Amino acid sequence: MKETLIQRIKEGIKDMCYIWAKEMRSTITDEGVLIFFLLVPILYPLLYSWAYSNEVVQEVPVAVVDLSHSHQSRQFIRNFDASPNTKVAYYCNSVDEASQLVGKQVVHGIIYFPEDFQERTMRMEKTHVGVYCDMALMLTYKAIYQTAQAVASEMNAGIQIAISGNQTNREDEIQTQPLAFDEVEVFNPTGGYGSFLIPCVLILIIQQTLLLGIGLGAGTARESNRYRDLVPVSRHYNGIFRIVLGKSLAYFMIYSVIAAYLTIIVPRLFGYTSLLSGGPLLALMVPYILACIFFGMMLSCLVRYRENVILLVVFTSIPFLFLAGISWPQSNMPGVWRGIATLIPSTFGVRGFVRLNTMGASLADIRLEYQALWIQTTVYFFITCLVYRFQIISARNHANERIQILKEKAKAVRMRKEAEQSV
Repeated sequence: MKETLIQRIKEGIKDMCYIWAKEMRSTITDEGVLIFFLLVPILYPLLYSWAYSNEVVQEVPVAVVDLSHSHQSRQFIRNFDASPNTKVAYYCNSVDEASQLVGKQVVHGIIYFPEDFQERTMRMEKTHVGVYCDMALMLTYKAIYQTAQAVASEMNAGIQIAISGNQTNREDEIQTQPLAFDEVEVFNPTGGYGSFLIPCVLILIIQQTLLLGIGLGAGTARESNRYRDLVPVSRHYNGIFRIVLGKSLAYFMIYSVIAAYLTIIVPRLFGYTSLLSGGPLLALMVPYILACIFFGMMLSCLVRYRENVILLVVFTSIPFLFLAGISWPQSNMPGVWRGIATLIPSTFGVRGFVRLNTMGASLADIRLEYQALWIQTTVYFFITCLVYRFQIISARNHANERIQILKEKAKAVRMRKEAEQSV
């Protein structure tokens, strides 16, 4: 009995190594999988980080449409132009004329003053300044919008002082700013968009490229199979755990290197905030990569053709980024979306990595994310095993059907020969 058990264990390990080697060979020889597993994770972060490497932009050109031609509108324009972040580049007679400049990318925003801008202020009525921004690049949008907001707040304070009738400067200060404060961004000292966004994108890239690569490999396996089976009929594929572990081992080895490159090298290349230490990072990345692998293997059962994976995965990148709770606060998410977010590995991977990398947290501080990733790894592992069990049964049924068809054909040929001989 012991010898039989030992032999089965040895056979399982050999088959697992065979499947691992075959999966590694398929990754190297399949150009599509190679692109998603190597080329995209290496080059895309560099391109994305380079686009936001400046963190902030200065002298963003803006067009002004001033229909008021009043003292207050000119004061607003002077203060707006004095900011280091923006520059009044053109004066236009209409919004349509300014929109053409935005369309040609000559300017990245429009400041619009209606005709009654100053008159409404003099009548103690609320007036408006129209701010239109080009959303193609978030850095320019941020510079234009925040500068306009700061200038408007300063002018509001001036109007309050003018109508207050205060006698001293101290009274003016108390009225416009009762509580003095200095705004300091603790975990993003530059206030830059790159330091805020890039860590989230780097972790999301691991998940999305894994889903794309695994799905593409599954589509290739089905297309090369006569009956569109995910698991081929072979003596090496005679067991669920050896299949799942063999495939996942190949993916894990590749992405251990990719994850180290994305989380350690890329942030340091572009000078982003990085407060990481080796132990907590390793503890987070192991369950995250495993959860992404088993999540991708589970979803690969839906891929019938290679092209399907592009339709299934690519469009989910932006929703998954929002569901992580970084740009869309968790407190403002509806309960349904919070529930959906708990099913996605990137949700806890992004939150844990941002806390480790940007906030200098310890492993104890991300205990919730760490435990959630291990729960996802376990759940998705067993679901993947069930999926591959179903695929093995399907492959065996198709093999039995082929055998039965061959037997019937052989029987028909034999009967025909016997009939010919009897004649």
